[in-house]
Amino acid sequence: MIGILNAKLKQFIRAPFTFLMFTGMSIVFALIFGGSTGPGNITVPVYAEHNVDASIIEFLELEESMKFIWVTEDELKEMVSDGKSELGVVLKEEDFQIVVGVDSFNTGLIERTIRSAYLDKRLQEQLIKQSGLTSKTEQEAFVETMKQELSEPIFSIESTSFRGEGAFVYNSNLHHIFGFSLFFVIYTIAYNVISILLEKREGIWDRMILSPVKKWEMYVANLIYSFITGYIQVAITFSVFRYIVGVDFNGRFVETLLLLIPYVFAIVALSLLITAIVKNMQQFNAILPIISVSMAMIGGAYWPIEIVESKLLLTLAKADPLYYGMQALEGIVVYGYPLSEVLIPVSVLVLMGVGMMGIGIHLMERRHI
Repeated sequence: MIGILNAKLKQFIRAPFTFLMFTGMSIVFALIFGGSTGPGNITVPVYAEHNVDASIIEFLELEESMKFIWVTEDELKEMVSDGKSELGVVLKEEDFQIVVGVDSFNTGLIERTIRSAYLDKRLQEQLIKQSGLTSKTEQEAFVETMKQELSEPIFSIESTSFRGEGAFVYNSNLHHIFGFSLFFVIYTIAYNVISILLEKREGIWDRMILSPVKKWEMYVANLIYSFITGYIQVAITFSVFRYIVGVDFNGRFVETLLLLIPYVFAIVALSLLITAIVKNMQQFNAILPIISVSMAMIGGAYWPIEIVESKLLLTLAKADPLYYGMQALEGIVVYGYPLSEVLIPVSVLVLMGVGMMGIGIHLMERRHI
């Protein structure tokens, strides 16, 4: 079995085109349809004139919902004109100016944040004026005392959110990352599993059976290789968005990698079942896109399954491994469920994998290839 895995590894090194192509496509499509850092991590270039009050700059630097980077006026114009930033901000002594390159919903959010900074400055000036303090040292001490008291309120407020029955949380970025990653990995795994059929037709398995290698070892080696390549593909895609694009997966990145295991296992089993049904490579190339695209549409990879109203499609989704993969990943990352809360989709994926793999091997052995 180890020898077969070594041979598969050398074959992969010589011809990694399929793996690289589908990995790249999953990243590119997720970037096109989502994958930005989202409104919680907006990066805004800012140019501040020399007479801007330091309290405004301090206010913006403490803002957690967006990141302000300080640049020169020429750098700001260049970033906006080149499309590197949707907009930029020019801070003046009593007012500010927003340089818009691409109008989006972030414009109003950024404008309100900066306006709050100027209102905070004017409020400080008004309080200092009312205090009657004339010494600059006393005024600075008064401001520091005021900030300290505001940071330690006399009572606390606990806020919670709720969702009505039938409501759902939709994160476009994460949804498209999950959807396209789970969709494209089907092709990588399937084109690895089909090698079982090709090797049988070419008589490679007949020759190997004469060697000390057992038939179950040949199956296991091929399926392990398909599982590893598929898992690595999705893990690479997620890692690109986590460490390069900056999507933090709401702090549940490790859990998402764990939840990929049952999904990839189920897709390996599905690919084996398809391989056992088709008679040749031409049929495989015709059937695989139909099955994979149907799975993506029915399972909610392209759009949220919650907006689907057809009872027939919702029923069909219950037999789709991709549906349960999306449910598990979104449950952990988007809804913040603990791992114990996603045991149902994980269990269904494992049962699907075991069932399809058993049927696939049975059909493969009954057929005379």
